[in-house]
Amino acid sequence: MSTVFRPDRATYIRDHAWMAALAMAGAMVALWALGNPHVWTGAVAGLAAVGVRGWYLASEELGHEWRLEDGALHGPGGRHVPLDRIARLNTLGSAVQIVTEGGDKHLVKYLADRDAVRAAIRQAAGRDL
Repeated sequence: MSTVFRPDRATYIRDHAWMAALAMAGAMVALWALGNPHVWTGAVAGLAAVGVRGWYLASEELGHEWRLEDGALHGPGGRHVPLDRIARLNTLGSAVQIVTEGGDKHLVKYLADRDAVRAAIRQAAGRDL
């Protein structure tokens, strides 16, 4: 039996809305600090940058899935992480970061319930990570 972890479209959109808000504020602060009289253009630039990025990468990012089966996590691009080689599980926003004993890091991104995914991996590994 396998468990599949897929990205959630609503979480993807929410995360990009937060990134856009931060990019807009950061660009406006940068323009203000540089003495630019058109600070408002930073908001437009931040929104456009994150909006284009989100639109361009949506089909790829939302197509990634991780499968938990046969004592390992199998991810996009041929990623393979044996459960007994996982050193830590961290949470970053809506993602679960998998850190292996060798120092490799993988992200299971845009999860509707990152804590449930983390718990499922811990349970499958049979130990606290």
